[in-house]
Amino acid sequence: MPVLNFIGDMDVRPRYHANDASKDVLNLDPQDVEVHDCRGSDEPSLDTCGFRLYEHHSKVADFLDPENVAAVYPAEMSEFLKQVTGADAAIISAPGLLRFGERSDSYDSRDNSRPARFVHIDISDTTAAQFAERSAPVPMDRIERWAHYNVWRVVTPPPQDVPLTVCDARTVGQDDLIAADAIFDVTDGPEWSFEGLVIRHNPQQRWCYYRDMNPDEVLVFRTNDSRPSHRPAVPHSAFDNPIDTTDVAPRVSIEARGICYWYR
Repeated sequence: MPVLNFIGDMDVRPRYHANDASKDVLNLDPQDVEVHDCRGSDEPSLDTCGFRLYEHHSKVADFLDPENVAAVYPAEMSEFLKQVTGADAAIISAPGLLRFGERSDSYDSRDNSRPARFVHIDISDTTAAQFAERSAPVPMDRIERWAHYNVWRVVTPPPQDVPLTVCDARTVGQDDLIAADAIFDVTDGPEWSFEGLVIRHNPQQRWCYYRDMNPDEVLVFRTNDSRPSHRPAVPHSAFDNPIDTTDVAPRVSIEARGICYWYR
């Protein structure tokens, strides 16, 4: 079974860094976990499980070209998120974040370009509310609901040596969540931080992935929601594919993070 790194007992507040993992303050608790292949099974629901795989063909010609991505991808992902969620607006926070598997020559070549090797949720409730208010396209009193999503796409052919696994949100307990400081120690600007979440292992958690994803598919998962009934959100982590990937191209992925808004 794959090994996932959960958070163990700690006497201090956990902390992790975008670029320099040597500065992390994490007592990791590796656990053998069954990861279910959801391909070909009953399709999980974005509204209930918190994640779903969709087909989506992007018009980005070269995902490794930052200018091409910035010119095309944010608008694509905004329209796509509105379509799949029924939201009135979707604000994409950045053009797209590229990540490279450890075997790639580009690993660690850009800010925050490493796959996360520990189970986490990108943002806490506090951070999610702050980001949602900061990016709101209309006054907050006109917004009935907001929700944060991550849209994850591989840009290399299958199979992936380092897939992404997500946890069914319905199987995550509040006691599984531990607040942590996420530090962005970027190379061309001042360090900044926000509150994220790291996750304790719980045998009730149900972990899933999609085998052999291709660039015309995206995995959408919820990272926060203003509705209390839709929290906690979806923990996730990179993991090693249990098949032999010696001759497989190292995984390259891109993620777009968006906030959806529903108006009153």
